[in-house]
Amino acid sequence: SFCFEEPITREPITREDFLRYARDITLDPNTADTRLSLSDGNRRVVHVSKQSYPNHPDRFSVLQVLSREELTGRCYWELEWSGYAYAAAAYKDTERNYYFGQTDKSWALRCHNSGYSFYYNKVQSNLSGPVGSRIGVYLDHSAGALSFYSVQGQTMKLLQRVETEFTRPLHAGVYVYEGSVHFPKLK
Repeated sequence: SFCFEEPITREPITREDFLRYARDITLDPNTADTRLSLSDGNRRVVHVSKQSYPNHPDRFSVLQVLSREELTGRCYWELEWSGYAYAAAAYKDTERNYYFGQTDKSWALRCHNSGYSFYYNKVQSNLSGPVGSRIGVYLDHSAGALSFYSVQGQTMKLLQRVETEFTRPLHAGVYVYEGSVHFPKLK
């Protein structure tokens, strides 16, 4: 279940570098709020009125969903968003009734046409950077580094970098208030 562990310490710089660590992301229907609809092999999520999902202890009661994949090692993934959404990385046991970024178990980039903000443990930071429809997320789990990028063509613009100690695997997560989020295949 892990991505890549390599002795090299050099950080990726170009999009080509990042894509060496590309990880396929699929969403876990058991975690999806009942107002989120998954499609395209669980790679796309949209906010709808109501879905008939079975009860499940992992299900969010807010407009969020986690990936099936546990992320450790070095991983990179991208998502395309429209409307109003959060791109997040979270522990599997993140609280089911809190938005990503409201506790110390998740890190969230809010994506909106008006700009980006970053949330962790209820602290909000407004970010500057080109607003585009594609976000890249790079995790170096053992180094305790998590970075969010605006991706336009082959250009990567760092929006936010977190340095911490990750105590267990992370999952990709999204919150979708309006519009949609899609995890494209990178390989």
